[in-house]
Amino acid sequence: MFSNIICAIDGSELSIKALRYAVELAVKTGSRITAVTVTETSVVLAPGSEMMMVDTTSLITDLDAAKAESAKGILAEATAVAEASGIAIRGMHVTNSPAAEGILKAATEIGANLVVMGSHGRRGLGRLLLGSQASEVLAHAQVPVLVVK
Repeated sequence: MFSNIICAIDGSELSIKALRYAVELAVKTGSRITAVTVTETSVVLAPGSEMMMVDTTSLITDLDAAKAESAKGILAEATAVAEASGIAIRGMHVTNSPAAEGILKAATEIGANLVVMGSHGRRGLGRLLLGSQASEVLAHAQVPVLVVK
């Protein structure tokens, strides 16, 4: 049924839990897994900057390098989790994108037929203020989505 699974990870315990579900499903179905992590565009806000010139080039470069290093660590952890169950996975880092958009882009790019991701299940004001990447993916995905809580 599922042959190409994408699992969204961000290094949190909940995303690792989702990855374990994806790995278990892949073991049972013989599916391939791609672990995807997404980093947003680096932005520097400097209140009062209309009064001065600020060159943020090196700062943005440093922020992007730090995010790339973090993503590399997150993907290495995902690889270790999968290999412990005898599954080889592919890692993918989507840069300069909101999380849900990056997950959906990656799923389309690799031809995934299942998205697995974690959700905290926030409701009310918490969801309004923090948003819900899982809800965004659910609303816009063209393939089934397994949400792990």
